[in-house]
Amino acid sequence: MSVNYGSTRTVVGAHYGIRDWMVQRVTGVLMALFTIVLLAKLIFSTGSVGYDLWAGIFAPQWMKFLTFAVIVSLAWHVWVGVRDIWMDYVKSVGLRLLLQVLTILWLVGSVVYFAQILWSI
Repeated sequence: MSVNYGSTRTVVGAHYGIRDWMVQRVTGVLMALFTIVLLAKLIFSTGSVGYDLWAGIFAPQWMKFLTFAVIVSLAWHVWVGVRDIWMDYVKSVGLRLLLQVLTILWLVGSVVYFAQILWSI
């Protein structure tokens, strides 16, 4: 005769939290390193800070790709954080879904707009 004590727990979304935690840490480190590199370029540049200096920093293709990777990382970082806020504090499923869709549209639009600006330099 088998006796079960307690209730069984249904586990859903296994490893969901650790992935988001790692995404936040990795994207945060990438953005911090990029900021340090960018500040170093500004501090050690000659001349005044203006459009020509900024255009010169972002002119090489490798810098454009690196900057775009950082912007995508920023969008992913924001998505994880804002999605968690919507999931924690908005109880209405319909409203939460609407807010998540609007957040995704806003983030994708921002990344596309930034790419247009970056590649126009």
